[in-house]
Amino acid sequence: MKHILLIMCSCMFCPLAYSQHASNSKVSNSQFIDEQSFDPTSVLWYQQPAGVWEEALPVGNGRLGAMVFGGNAEERIQLNEETYWTGGPYSSVVKGGAEFLPEIQRLIFNGKPLEAHKLFGRHMMGYPVEQMKYQSLANLHLFFKDEVEVTDYKRWLDLETSTSSVQYKAHGVTFRRDVLSSAPDQVIVVRLTADQPGQISFRAQLRGVRNSTHSNYATDYFRMDGVGDHGLMVNGKSADYLGIEGKLRYRAQLNAVPEGGSIHVKGAELFIKNADAVTLYFAAATNFVNYNDISGDQVARVNDYFKNVQNKSFAQISDAAIRDYQSLYQRAELTLAKTANSVLPTDKRMAGFETTDDPSLAALAYNFGRYLLISSSRPGTEAANLQGIWNESQNPSWDSKYTTNINTEMNYWPVESGNLSDCAEPLITMVKELTDQGRQVAREHYGADGWVFHQNTDLWRVAAPMDGPTWGTFTVGGAWLTTHLWEHYLYTLDQEYLEEIYPVLKGSVEFFMDFLVEHPDGKGLVTNPSNSPENPPKGPGYEYFYDEVTGMYYFTTICYGASMDMQIITDLFAYYAKATEVLSRDQDYAKKVLDARSRIMPPQIGSDGSLQEWAEDYEQLEDKHRHFSHMYGLYPGNVISAKRTPQWIDGCKAVLEQRGDGGTGFSRGWKMNLWARLYDGERSHKIFKGYIKEQAYPQLLAKCNTPLQVDGTFGVAAGITEMLMQSHEGVIDLLPALPSSWNAGRFDGVCARGAFELDMQWDQNRITRVEVQSKKGQTCRINPKTDVDVTVNGTTVSTKPTKDGGIEFETEPGETYVLIARQQ
Repeated sequence: MKHILLIMCSCMFCPLAYSQHASNSKVSNSQFIDEQSFDPTSVLWYQQPAGVWEEALPVGNGRLGAMVFGGNAEERIQLNEETYWTGGPYSSVVKGGAEFLPEIQRLIFNGKPLEAHKLFGRHMMGYPVEQMKYQSLANLHLFFKDEVEVTDYKRWLDLETSTSSVQYKAHGVTFRRDVLSSAPDQVIVVRLTADQPGQISFRAQLRGVRNSTHSNYATDYFRMDGVGDHGLMVNGKSADYLGIEGKLRYRAQLNAVPEGGSIHVKGAELFIKNADAVTLYFAAATNFVNYNDISGDQVARVNDYFKNVQNKSFAQISDAAIRDYQSLYQRAELTLAKTANSVLPTDKRMAGFETTDDPSLAALAYNFGRYLLISSSRPGTEAANLQGIWNESQNPSWDSKYTTNINTEMNYWPVESGNLSDCAEPLITMVKELTDQGRQVAREHYGADGWVFHQNTDLWRVAAPMDGPTWGTFTVGGAWLTTHLWEHYLYTLDQEYLEEIYPVLKGSVEFFMDFLVEHPDGKGLVTNPSNSPENPPKGPGYEYFYDEVTGMYYFTTICYGASMDMQIITDLFAYYAKATEVLSRDQDYAKKVLDARSRIMPPQIGSDGSLQEWAEDYEQLEDKHRHFSHMYGLYPGNVISAKRTPQWIDGCKAVLEQRGDGGTGFSRGWKMNLWARLYDGERSHKIFKGYIKEQAYPQLLAKCNTPLQVDGTFGVAAGITEMLMQSHEGVIDLLPALPSSWNAGRFDGVCARGAFELDMQWDQNRITRVEVQSKKGQTCRINPKTDVDVTVNGTTVSTKPTKDGGIEFETEPGETYVLIARQQ
C-alpha cells in the first residue's frame, strides 16, 4: 500500500469563537401540518422515520448532499461530496483502433453482427473497459438515550426553504431537528432544539465508508478522529479501481456548537449533555480541481469553510441559504387543485392516488423535480449523475455515473423550461470537458476529425467506448448532449454563450461528417457501427452468445444506422447550420453539412406499422423494452412532429401501444413526454399515476425498477410541463395535452423558447389569463386556444392570426404582455 500523510489539526473552530445563536429556526414548526394549513404542492411529510436509505429526505447545495432519515433513538444523516470518486485522472483512449473500422463496417453491412461485435471488442473498446465509481463519503450518527419512545412524530421536507425537519415528543419534551445544505457557506447545518431548557443530550459519531465487498486490506481507507473538544473528522483516500490509482484525498469534518450544557470528545465520539440547543456544522472537500488536476488542498478548503462561518449565527447561515435557494426555486411554481387527500402524509397520499383524485400531487412532483435539480446542479459544481449527488454505496448501481444514452440527458430535460438555466452550467461544462479525450478518441478509434463521446463517462471525463460493444457502439452520446447546449441558446438567445459553445457544436459535426457512410444499396448516409440503446434486434445473424469482452452469455446490439443515430444527427446538423447563421461564420461549410443532412436515411415505418428502431425492418428480442430510442425525434428531439410529419405519427403510436405504459421510472417519464407531444394528456396522466404507484419512492425519487435514480423524477417534471405548455414548433402552445382532472390551475414562471417567460392561468379547461415577459424582444407566436385581447402597460397590442389558430405580435425586450380571454 502506498501511504499518505493524513494531517490532524484542531483548527480554530471552537464554540467560544461563535456569536450567540438564535434559539429557534425560522423554518415553520409542525403546527402547520397539524392544522393542515400547509401548501401540499411544496411539503412532503411522514409519520415515521425512514426505514431504509431510499426513504430518506434529500438536501443538497449542488456539491454537498445529505439523506436525512429522521430517526428518534438514532438519527442517521448519510453524506456525499460530489467529487469523491474512485481512481484519479486517467485516459481510456486506445491507439490504432481506426485501422479495424473498415472491416467492422463491412461485416455489419454484410449481415455478420457477431463477427463485427468481436472485432470491435478486441480493437475499438476503451481501456479500461469500465469506468470509475461515485462513492459515499460518510455517515453522521446521533444517539439519543432518552428518546426511544416518542409521540406526535412528524418529519417533513419543505421545498420552499430546502429544509428537512423532524419533530416529536419524548418524556414530555418536544424535540426538533432541522437540516439544510447551504450553498453560500458550503456547509450542511443540523439544528437541534427543544421546548424546554437543558434537555438535549446525545452521542455523535462521524463514520467513514469502506467498500465492504472488498478485503479490509483494500486500497481505500479512512481514519476517524476527534477535533479538540468540539468536533469529529474523517480523513481518507479514494480506492484504486480497474488499475487506476486512487488519487483523491478527502476530509469530512463536524463541529458542534452547544448553547448551554456541556460538550466533550472521547476518541472518535462527541458527547453533548443537557444543552438548550445545539448546532452541528458539517464541511467536506477533496483535492479535486478538475478532471485532470488533483492539486487541491482538502484540509485548507475545509478549514476555510469553517473560518467563513466562524462568526455567523445559525439564523444568519440559515437565512442566507434560504434566500439563495429561493432566488432559484421561486422563479417558477405550479399550482393545481387540492383535495382532501392532498394533506395526507405523502406516502399515504401516493397510495391513495390510484383511486382518489389529487391533482396537486402532480404539482408537488413538478416542484420537487425543480427542488432536486437546484440541490444537485449549481453553477460551478459537477453535473447531476445517475443519483444526483446522493449515494450511500461504494458499489452503486451502474456506478452512479453519467449514462448518456438517456439518463444524463433526462436529468436536464426540465432545466430550461423550469426557469433554471443557471443550473444547466455544470452539464455545459461537462460537455466542453468531454471534447478533450473526445478528440483523441475520434482520431485514434475512428480516424476522424472533431470529437466523439459514447454512452458513459465519469468524473474524469473519459470518452471512449466502455462496458462492451453491446453498449459502446453508441457514438451519438456527445451529439445528443450538444443538442442540450443548443436548447440553452434557444431559451436564452445569449449570443455570447453561442460563441463560446460554437466550437463544441462544430467539433461534433466534423466527426459525423467523417463518420457517416453511404449505404451500399444507396439508402442514404448512415452510421456504422451503431446501436439502439440497449435493445437487441431480432434478425439474421442476431442471437445470444458468450461475449469474450463481458464474460457473459448475452446479445449484441451492433448494427448500422440505428434510427436514434439518424434523428440525433439530423437535429445536430440543423442546429449547427442555424448557429452559423446567427454568428455569420462558416457558411460554406454549413452548406456541405445541410447537403449531408438531406442525404441522411430518414425514419422508416416497418411492416407491422410501427416506427422502425433500426435501418432494417427488424423485430426486437426484448418485447417491452424500457428505452424509446427511435422516438428521440418526437421527444426530446425535433425531427418527428404531429404537425409537420403526420406520416410518422401512427408509427409512433404503434410503438407506444406495443410497449405499454409500464417500465422503469425513466421509461415512464419518457412516455409521459411522448404522449404529451402527441397531444394525449389523458394517456400521459395515466402513465403518471402508474409511476406514482410503482416507480417512485415515498419522497418522489424515481426507481429504475428498484435502484434509486433521479432521471425519472426529472423526466416526470418535464412531462408535466409538456402537458401544459410546448414551444418546440415555433409557437407557444398552451394546454396542448391537458388531462381532464387538471381542469383548473396556475403555472407561473415557466419558460419558452425564444426567451419568453409565462405566468398562465386556466379554468374549466380554458386559458383565462397569460402574462408573457419578452426577454429579447422576439416576435411572440402563441396559441391559447381561445380568443384573447393583448395589452402592454394598458395599451392594446396589434396581433395577427397564425395558420394553427393562434396569434402573433411584436414585442420589446423587458416588456410584459397580458393576454385576457374574451367572454364566451
